[in-house]
Amino acid sequence: MTTHNPGPENMPKIIRSILFTFVLGAVGTGYWYWRSGQDHEGTSELVLYGNVDVRQVELAINGSERIAELKVEEGDRVTTGQLLAKLNTERLEHAVARAQAIVDAQKQVVARLEAGSRKEEIAKALADVEEAQATAVDKERTIARLRKLLKSNAASQQEVDDALAEYNSIQASIRSLQAVADLVLAGPREEDIAEAKATLKRYEAELAQAEHDLDDASLYAPSVGVIQTRILEVGDMASPLKPVFTMALNDPVWVRAYVSESDLGKIAEGMTATVVTDSFPDKGYPGWIGYISPSAEFTPKPVETSELRTKLVYQVRVFVKNSDNELRLGMPATVKIPLNQTVDEANEVEPDSTSIVTRP
Repeated sequence: MTTHNPGPENMPKIIRSILFTFVLGAVGTGYWYWRSGQDHEGTSELVLYGNVDVRQVELAINGSERIAELKVEEGDRVTTGQLLAKLNTERLEHAVARAQAIVDAQKQVVARLEAGSRKEEIAKALADVEEAQATAVDKERTIARLRKLLKSNAASQQEVDDALAEYNSIQASIRSLQAVADLVLAGPREEDIAEAKATLKRYEAELAQAEHDLDDASLYAPSVGVIQTRILEVGDMASPLKPVFTMALNDPVWVRAYVSESDLGKIAEGMTATVVTDSFPDKGYPGWIGYISPSAEFTPKPVETSELRTKLVYQVRVFVKNSDNELRLGMPATVKIPLNQTVDEANEVEPDSTSIVTRP
């Protein structure tokens, strides 16, 4: 086999070719780094990628009874305070009626005690005392006659003693009737009135609890939103631990994005932003940075960035004005944040939203 070796006359050409290629590569690499630095320094906005997120609520009825009515279906839009579902309330209505009757009866007791004794009661008590006094006077006369007859042996000592005993009994009755008359005139004791009022408060509290339980048998929408899932049906047994519906709130709506550590110092809470989606590429939704995570995390797998997924990033929430209700849960979105904002300008931003949330 014959081995081909370059002659001495070809060596300079090869060396020049290698040197030229090396110099050209170095110049190209240097230009690329310079160009990248120029582009990085001259950029006027930070672009982030994320997904639309909303708050979800599991709605349960605060009562244990069978469901009697369901007013909405999956996909229905609901407003704040709208009736969504109702339990069978027959048992609860009876409890309210019973508690109301007890309260009404106790109110009469309090009113009777506060009014005091009636005129007729006072008149009867005084009349009983007068009647006993009249009986005592008649008995005194009888005793006097018997004593005269005793002197002439027309009456016995036993008859006199019996009359005296009856007189003493009448006197005791007078004292008892007089005490009753004094109580009637004085009216009820303050302690009795206070006790009756305290009992009334207890019964009123029981009535309020019964009415509260009846109100809890109805489920109302806590906010504006969309019914996502209808979990239970009419006839199912409901309880506070079993959701009836899953609801997505319309406000607030935000884009959950992630920013690298190198770009973290360029943004601040309150800075304005524009959100664009693939569904409406020509429409920009105004927004603002409402939350920046204080701690780093590994890049989530669903997030597509040009950097390594193992790199630490910080979660950012960009709240969006979704007045047309076009942004949906999970929708991919692009966030564009102008970097020519100062911190003072960012803090002066006043988003026209009633549900600004700056923390998760």
